Amino acid sequence: MIRIVKSGAAKPAKRVVEFLSRPAFDPEAERVAAEILKDVRERGDAAVLAAEKRIDGVSLTAKTMRVSAEELAAAEKATPAKVKRGVKEAHRRVAAFAKAGMRPDWSIRTPHGGTLGERFLPFERVGVYVPGGTAPLASTSVMTATLAQVAGVKEIVAITPCAKDGSVNPVLLYALKLAGCTEIYRVGGIQGVGMLAYGTKTVRPVQKLVGPGGAFVTAAKKLVYGEVSLDQVAGPSEICIVADGDADPAWVAADLLSQIEHGTGREKALLVTDSELLANKVAAAVEAQLEICTRKARMAPTIERGGMLIVVAPSIGEAADIASEFAPEHLEVLTKNPRKLLPRLRKAGAIFVGPWAPEPAGDFAAGPSHVLPTGGAAAKFSGLTVEDFRRRTSIIEYTEADLRDALPVIETFGAIEGLDAHARSATIRFGAGAK
Repeated sequence: MIRIVKSGAAKPAKRVVEFLSRPAFDPEAERVAAEILKDVRERGDAAVLAAEKRIDGVSLTAKTMRVSAEELAAAEKATPAKVKRGVKEAHRRVAAFAKAGMRPDWSIRTPHGGTLGERFLPFERVGVYVPGGTAPLASTSVMTATLAQVAGVKEIVAITPCAKDGSVNPVLLYALKLAGCTEIYRVGGIQGVGMLAYGTKTVRPVQKLVGPGGAFVTAAKKLVYGEVSLDQVAGPSEICIVADGDADPAWVAADLLSQIEHGTGREKALLVTDSELLANKVAAAVEAQLEICTRKARMAPTIERGGMLIVVAPSIGEAADIASEFAPEHLEVLTKNPRKLLPRLRKAGAIFVGPWAPEPAGDFAAGPSHVLPTGGAAAKFSGLTVEDFRRRTSIIEYTEADLRDALPVIETFGAIEGLDAHARSATIRFGAGAK
């Protein structure tokens, strides 16, 4: 049964507070992740292979972990021409968006002839995690590796879970190759995260690891931070829709179900509206559409456990405030004047404006990466971009006159902070402080 709750933004109902307060990390998942990561750090390949066997029932060796060139060629051959065209078009759109978002090196002149600026260079080796437990997410291949490809990363290492027989979906492999992956391993989960973060005898560590995953992958990524650079908290999917009485209830229902469909059991779908009539119509439409979903068996339990909520707010403005407080991964605005609400929608991974921008357009085709913060992390993190695959380095080139001009500032802070060697490093250049 779909729960419908009346609530304001200033004093939200208890059920709304509970729904909005979902944790970004699962303590139990962190406990499990810590044990497996410790084993991978200590035993390398042996621990990875043992975890694959124990958790996923997959028998691999150090040699068979990596997808071979022959398998990639076979995957390309097995992928239908129509599917290839779709994947290529998605890759083209994502690459175009990424190129447009790349920041150029820049510099400004100092008052006395020096220069200040920033330089952007790609990482040498990065890892991308592509989920594959409940569905082969070929789109995530495009939405992660393509950005690294555009950024100029030379080594793009992909990991993805495989079937019990060791096979990987051919379309997923085709997409990974198209997006520039130079190594692909049929390893997922916590053990895959540890393999790329720590490195093993078979697989060299990466400098950065990106990509979404379930609760266990998200927990593992959190625990390896520092060993490797990360993108964000990208766990179970979620969607929030702000809609008024003009919205089509069937469209709203379809959009809510689009994210419940991932089927991990931890997804969240929230509708906030000022129309009680729309709320009731959407609830009925969800029930009807769920019956024709091919993944109903995975979706129904999530809804039954409260993974979907409809909130009726006093006004559309308060509806927007509740949505912003939720800080969702995906936020749709289905109102008569959607752009009017944008100033109030300050926290979201991605915002989909108007009836012709359903969330799956962002998942598959629009251009921005669909790897976005979840669990409320959109209040603190941004979605994956091409800049996540580049280092920003400050460039400082002073002339003698520039340093002389800055000397009083350096001496002041050296004195305030008790760091006389800092100050001396500058003053000694002008014949002072040598003794």
